[in-house]
Amino acid sequence: MKKTTPHLLALLCLLSSKPAMAASDVELNVVGKITPNACDVLLSDNGMVDHGKVPARTLNQYELSPLPGRQLDLSVSCDEPLLFVLVGVDSRAESSLGPGFYYGLGWNVHAPDERLGTISLAFRNAVADGQPALVLASSNQGLTWFPEANAYPNNYMGFAKPGTLLPEPHRLLVATLQINTSINAASFLTLNQEVPLDGAIVLDLRYL
Repeated sequence: MKKTTPHLLALLCLLSSKPAMAASDVELNVVGKITPNACDVLLSDNGMVDHGKVPARTLNQYELSPLPGRQLDLSVSCDEPLLFVLVGVDSRAESSLGPGFYYGLGWNVHAPDERLGTISLAFRNAVADGQPALVLASSNQGLTWFPEANAYPNNYMGFAKPGTLLPEPHRLLVATLQINTSINAASFLTLNQEVPLDGAIVLDLRYL
């Protein structure tokens, strides 16, 4: 399997409050990549899942409290058939109650050592270029693949026609992204003030 290339490039500038030393020359680097093709990834509702206000009294004391599942429409549109994967990157990974399986829901802002809960993602009803698609996963960056609809953190998620165990190039992929959220047991949380839920996940598209 070819080495993956991220579809996004980032420029990081480091600033210091200390005065700069004088120099007779300075180096400027201009970087980037020219790519002949590209894909656009879109989520309905701007990728926002809002559970509104959850009364603390409704939470289970000693086990997770699942909130109503939500669905977002996902589409990946490419200039031409391209081989790509989607990777769930957890921006709240340190708050996860089950690293490797669940995404984190953030920390209690009033008690920063309390983890708020879990988020799980899954791809449902995938259709690639007008045909039903099998969802594949790889936990070793594309060396091996297996059928799996659950999008665990950092797994590569690819798509192919049923019966195929390697991802295939596609021009248009549409699917439903299933989002399941659960709040930690109330006995582990300080809930005498309003606590915002704070899950944040990046769906990163990478070309193979």
